[in-house]
Amino acid sequence: MTTSSPAPTSLMANAIRALAMDAVQQANSGHPGMPMGMAEIGVALWSRHLRHNPANPHWADRDRFVLSNGHGSMLLYSLLHLTGYDLPLVELKNFRQLHSKTPGHPEYGITPGVETTTGPLGQGLANAVGMALAEALLAAEFNKADAKIVDHHTYVFLGDGCLMEGISHEACSFAGTLKLNKLIALYDDNGISIDGDVVHWFHDDTPKRFEAYGWNVIRDIDGHDVDAVDAAIARAKVSDKPTLICCKTVIGKGSPNKAGTHDVHGAALGAAEIAAAREALGWKWEPFVIPQEVYAAWDAKEAGAKFEGEWNTAFAQYRAKYPAEAADFERRVSKQLPADWAAKAQAIIAGANERGETVATRKASQQAIEGLAAVLPELLGGSADLTGSNLTNWKASKPVRAPKNGETGIQWGNHINYGVREFGMSAAINGIALHGGYKVFGGTFLTFSDYSRNALRVAALMKSPSIFVYTHDSIGLGEDGPTHQSIEHVASLRLIPNLQTWRPSDTVETAVAWTQAVEHHGPSTLIFSRQNLAFAPRTDAQIANIAKGGYVLRDWNDDVPARKIILIATGSEVELALNAIEPLAREGIAARVVSMPCANVFDKQDAEYRERVLPTGVRRVAIEAGVTDYWRKYVGLEGGVVGIDTFGESAPAGVLFKHFGFTVEHVVATAKATLA
Repeated sequence: MTTSSPAPTSLMANAIRALAMDAVQQANSGHPGMPMGMAEIGVALWSRHLRHNPANPHWADRDRFVLSNGHGSMLLYSLLHLTGYDLPLVELKNFRQLHSKTPGHPEYGITPGVETTTGPLGQGLANAVGMALAEALLAAEFNKADAKIVDHHTYVFLGDGCLMEGISHEACSFAGTLKLNKLIALYDDNGISIDGDVVHWFHDDTPKRFEAYGWNVIRDIDGHDVDAVDAAIARAKVSDKPTLICCKTVIGKGSPNKAGTHDVHGAALGAAEIAAAREALGWKWEPFVIPQEVYAAWDAKEAGAKFEGEWNTAFAQYRAKYPAEAADFERRVSKQLPADWAAKAQAIIAGANERGETVATRKASQQAIEGLAAVLPELLGGSADLTGSNLTNWKASKPVRAPKNGETGIQWGNHINYGVREFGMSAAINGIALHGGYKVFGGTFLTFSDYSRNALRVAALMKSPSIFVYTHDSIGLGEDGPTHQSIEHVASLRLIPNLQTWRPSDTVETAVAWTQAVEHHGPSTLIFSRQNLAFAPRTDAQIANIAKGGYVLRDWNDDVPARKIILIATGSEVELALNAIEPLAREGIAARVVSMPCANVFDKQDAEYRERVLPTGVRRVAIEAGVTDYWRKYVGLEGGVVGIDTFGESAPAGVLFKHFGFTVEHVVATAKATLA
């Protein structure tokens, strides 16, 4: 590196503009306007405030940075490259190309230094709220009067689009209520979205809105003045509230003919305009060429090593004084389960089997949580205003609360009341899970998974270890009627790649589902009933096979000549399948009952196991209180499905199950018709 004086901030900002212009132009695809408009904001934060180490993107006490307006990904890629992350120039040249580390929107796990996947607007902001909450809880749990090992900020860049999305209200209202003062958002107020001037469809008084949430608001900052942004961030860092810094910018700044217009938002500038921009900016270098003095000014490796080195020294002192806490902290932030986890998990499952209770699986879930909480100090639960219905609390759970008057630290707890904010809760859960330190879950009714659908999808894309608990899983919830009765939801959740969807049938399957969700390196949805479900006795081998997603719960007698059929069922309908065995036998039909609590996991078993459970050539009937199409993959066109392809009705659950054909008589008739 050169030993010359650091480059002026204008050169540092223009390096971002040049890289953004060049990469988008080479790809002939992308969004150059935001990176060009937020360049100075990037300089102020990344060169003067952000505590990070490019050599170790996973350092536990680093500041978190989230680009919520993820379409401007070249801003983040430029910052990562310039500051010294493992993102060489060739990757920027391959922007938006197959298998590059620079996809169109930032993707967690693909690019070193990217903390979360963003692009669906507003979700990055909600992820950042989750990260800031995780930091606050870990600080309250582990910091000592004489030692701080958790002390970092969460920064988020956002734009008008993020604030138009409803999730921004959910997340920011929640953050203000909890006074998450380590959360600092920098708002790119450029007045432009894809369709043009936002004043025609977005005329909120944003500062007043955030003041009403309980945020500290810093207004009217010139987003192209590095010193002004720097000073605003410094003010934000001493606030006792989350902070919104409102930065006035010009989208596409530096483009002589397109700056300030929607033309620069989401398309390459074109060779002629880039040439004009280079001249206007005084940027004399060729595409993708950055002078050494600019690299030297941006290089954060030495400072990052110093930041982490100082923290390592402090943590060594902490470990010497508080060895148990230090060991627990290291295990948890590295996302490792306790050493005795396997034995404790088996004990939870065995306990459920020994009790043999007939209860609603939402109650069975609460019992499993009770066992897990005794084993996992990192268990962090919650609900979107349905704690008493979802049963996501436990005897030793303690609610998270805002700081007491005169204090800045959050009141530690292990159960979060998210309020009626299903989408915000789900995206915040993703942020907590990505931050590390907690095994996090949150609950609502299954039908409201629709509100949070995109957060589930992004969790699956990131393989974030988030756990989503959904109760009241079918027409079985009864009188609340079709608005609350899930019909299509379970099947649609099973279609999301990387998402494990469990619908257990009793206490034992529920305990297995929970332990599998805890172990899974990705997101899980756990689907539970409102109504009581009968306990089914099992052998040890059958209990072991539950974790394979599908298994033989009751088998036919091969010594008895009879026509054979396989009944595949989940959740509340497993009991119905079991009850149909004897009536079918009287008809000369031997029924094997296959319980399939998690089709996603069953499909990943080897062919030999799947053939043993569902042998080729034997007709099948699937039974589930939901849409029928999903089950055709198992039963084929010649098989039968006892399901529901209409919306429900308002009536007691027992009346509804009978009305919609979830009876032994209908199962028997369907099996006979399938074999005819």
